[in-house]
Amino acid sequence: MAKAMTKYVCTNCGAQYSAWAGRCSQCGEWNTLQEEVQLAVSASGSSVSGVALQPQTVIDTIAKPEKRLPTSITDIDEVLGGGLVPGGVVLIAGQPGIGKSTLLLQIANQIAQAHSVLYVSGEESQHQIGMRASRLQTTSADLQLATSNQADDIASTIATKQFQLVVVDSIQTMNVHGVNSTPGSVSQITNSTNVLLQAAKQSNTALIIVGHVTKEGSIAGPKILEHIVDVVLQLEGDAYGGFKVLRATKNRFGPTTEAAIMEMNELGLQPVLNPSRALLEERQITDGSVVLATLEGTRPLLVEVQALVNKTNYGYPKRAASGIDLNRLNLLVAMLERRTKLQLSEQDIYVNIVGGLKLQDPAADLAICMAIGSAAKGLALTKNAVVFGEVGLSGEVRHVPFIDKRIAEARKMGFEVAIGPRQRGTKRQSDFLQVIPDVRTALNEFLHSKKD
Repeated sequence: MAKAMTKYVCTNCGAQYSAWAGRCSQCGEWNTLQEEVQLAVSASGSSVSGVALQPQTVIDTIAKPEKRLPTSITDIDEVLGGGLVPGGVVLIAGQPGIGKSTLLLQIANQIAQAHSVLYVSGEESQHQIGMRASRLQTTSADLQLATSNQADDIASTIATKQFQLVVVDSIQTMNVHGVNSTPGSVSQITNSTNVLLQAAKQSNTALIIVGHVTKEGSIAGPKILEHIVDVVLQLEGDAYGGFKVLRATKNRFGPTTEAAIMEMNELGLQPVLNPSRALLEERQITDGSVVLATLEGTRPLLVEVQALVNKTNYGYPKRAASGIDLNRLNLLVAMLERRTKLQLSEQDIYVNIVGGLKLQDPAADLAICMAIGSAAKGLALTKNAVVFGEVGLSGEVRHVPFIDKRIAEARKMGFEVAIGPRQRGTKRQSDFLQVIPDVRTALNEFLHSKKD
């Protein structure tokens, strides 16, 4: 006979305990243990009660590839690895108001042109969804809408095999019968996801689940949520403007190196055809401004790095960063003070990545250093130059991947020179690339007076 078992799970690290405690002994966080109820089967019988599996050879599996559901949005299909996989479960997360529901309604509308699609909302009424559909000019007559927060009912609907794609917005509003906890708790999220996932796998239905995020930016709920789904998508950017970047942090059906760059307009999130041009069209050539050749996934992108250096009025200088890690900025500032003649210990330093992008590329190091040096000395970078390169603690400029792609994007945008590290694996260096050994050399050779 099945009976309920209670355990306590840390929402930060996923550690499990038999009793509640104020502090998790695994990660050290306070008040993160939440009750989770699971159904366990009594071990009264000694005989094996399972059913023998029927395995297939790898050759038979490869010979029957699944046909994907294309979203008709090229950039998103590339992020997914070619489209949605029948029976695959996709989790998409992002900050409130960034456009998750808007994007999914667009995708559902596109797929509904050729397939049966159901959009289920546990947060909004059908009338509210209809208002958004009207604004986005959703025209598909085959897109079905429903509102429910009962995971069991949604799973039963999926099991009917009437729909090839089901969108659930959002998993934090779902609850399962037999679990006595509020929606959004660890037990409800875990059990709701398991119920929906099993129904999607058994009926071979593509399923997209919306997830909320915490104030730190991580996906809310237990870590097991990210483990059991097939694809995890993060929608990043500024909710009030700028570019939005959709990237896969986990993908069982494709790469995690692709990224879709989009912009919000009256018709929803639309792909940006030439993001480099859009990011640089309002740039003013002045001190503290440097153009960085970076990568979003495998796509080269030119973005402006701005720095402002000003004498502090307080005893402790301020460091602020938008679009890059503040700890990385502090590290680069310390390196500049030690390896160059810049005196920054009494200076406030502010660094901004234009366009609301959040950069993880180590090649941004050199551009940040040159922008700080340019702002500190009031000197401008060499005209029509782009910069890239990772910087070590000794001030050396290190190799970065895909230099050819960065150079090609700079050439296409009309730049005349690139400043960065030497290319590996080639005997003849590109005439377009000015190779520099360290940060001090870069500052001395490529920063000039504004009159020059």
